[in-house]
Amino acid sequence: MRFLFVLFMLLSRTISATPVLSINQVAPGVYVHWGVQEFSDIKNHGAVANIGFIVGERCVAVIDSGGNPEQGKALKNAIENTTPKPICYVINTHVHPDHIYGNSAFKSTGAQFVGHEKLARAMSVRGDYYVQKAPELLGISLTTKDIVPPDVAVNSELDLDLGGRILKLTAHPPAHTDNDLSIYDRQTDTLWLADLLFIEHLPSIDGSLKGWLTELDKLEAKSYKTVIPGHGRLVTDWPKSMQPEKEYLSALLVEIRAAIKKGVFLEDAITTIGLPFKNRWKLFDEFHRKNVTKAYAELEWED
Repeated sequence: MRFLFVLFMLLSRTISATPVLSINQVAPGVYVHWGVQEFSDIKNHGAVANIGFIVGERCVAVIDSGGNPEQGKALKNAIENTTPKPICYVINTHVHPDHIYGNSAFKSTGAQFVGHEKLARAMSVRGDYYVQKAPELLGISLTTKDIVPPDVAVNSELDLDLGGRILKLTAHPPAHTDNDLSIYDRQTDTLWLADLLFIEHLPSIDGSLKGWLTELDKLEAKSYKTVIPGHGRLVTDWPKSMQPEKEYLSALLVEIRAAIKKGVFLEDAITTIGLPFKNRWKLFDEFHRKNVTKAYAELEWED
C-alpha cells in the first residue's frame, strides 16, 4: 500500500508539473487563451497573443500555436485535458513570432499545418533572423525546426471539416501582413480574425495600410456573433469594436498623404503624425513610429 501511495504521489507531482495553458470557452467548442497586452520581450518570452483551438466531432484545429515552444506544449496539454479527440490541423494566421513559435510542439501529433499561400515564403525569408534573435529579444532558444511551414496553402478560401463542423479559411490580400488568414466557424457564427483586429493594443502594420483598410471595409459590411482578435478582449458587438482600429488607420492614411503632398520628410512625419492617438492605445510608443514609417513608404509611391 505504501508503495502505491508513493507511486501515486510521484505521478501526481509529474502531472502537476506539466504546464497546462489557461483557456476559456467563448462559444460551444471554441477555446481561447487570452494573451497579455505587452510588448514581446525576455520577461514574457513572446507569449502575448490570443491563441486557441476549435473542437469538432472528429478532431481539433489549433489556431496559432503561441510565442515560444513551451507555450505550444502548454496549449497541446490544454487540448488533451479538454478532449480526447486528435489534433488534425494547426492553422497559423500569419508569420509573426507570437503566433508561430509553438508549432514544433505539434509536429508529433501528425496534424497538418495550414497557412496563407504566402506564409511559407515569409517563414523562409525571416526564419534565420527569427532564430538568431530569439535569445536576445525573447530569452528563448530556437532552431530552424521550430519554424514549421504549412503543408496546406490557402490561396483564396478553403473549408476544413472537423467532423460536423466546417471552418472556412480566408486568405486575405496584404493588410496586417501579406499572409493574413482568418477562420470562420459557421456553427457558432464566430470569426477568428487574429491580427487583422487589435483591441486596445495599437495595430501594427507589416503589410499594407491601404489593403488593411480595404479588408476592414469588407468585414464591416458583415455581421458576426463573436469575433476573436489577435490581441485584446473578445468582441460581441461587431462591427462597433472595430471602429477605433479603423479610425487610427484611416487617420494615418489621410495625414501621411497630406504630409507627402506638402513635401514633409519621413523624419518629420514620424514626430507629428497620429500623436492625438497616443493616450488611446496601449503600446503606442512601441509600434506607432514603425507604422508611420511603413505607411509612408507605401504611400510615397502611389499614383
